[in-house]
Amino acid sequence: MSEHTDVGVTRAILRDHFERIRELVVAATDGLTYEMSDYRPEPDANSIAWLLWHLTRVQDDHVSGAAGVEQAWTARGWYERFALPLPADDIGYGHTLEQVGLVHADARLLADYHGDVHTATLAYVDTLTVDELDRIVDRRWDPPVTAAVRLVSVIGDCLQHLGQVAYVQGLLEAG
Repeated sequence: MSEHTDVGVTRAILRDHFERIRELVVAATDGLTYEMSDYRPEPDANSIAWLLWHLTRVQDDHVSGAAGVEQAWTARGWYERFALPLPADDIGYGHTLEQVGLVHADARLLADYHGDVHTATLAYVDTLTVDELDRIVDRRWDPPVTAAVRLVSVIGDCLQHLGQVAYVQGLLEAG
């Protein structure tokens, strides 16, 4: 980031993006039944429950990692509440069809977990400085990932999965 960056504007833009993600999650879970959340248009497709769980796990994992805090998933009991037969550190990346099928959750649980992660995300965004945005948070990539790049990546991932949720919901409605 440039020394001349207005970090307040950057925080406002990031906050706006995460608020939009939250609104889309709330809309996706409003009226979502357990049967609907488990629907898979094809046997090798992701369910709505899996998509919402996964995007929230990614946001929780990546933002808490950048912030240097424990994930809501383990720190605030979401792992136990979901009671999924998956390891506590699982975020869904690279899941097999069978693992996707293990993720079952009702709409309220999905929305509430995302709400907790959303609150933690905004708390981190509100602390951002130019130095923090430039800080390397992941050296496994070339070039290394900064906090700014990580946040933009999380936003992109969440929006892609929310688009998939909307598509599956559209198939359900047309069904």
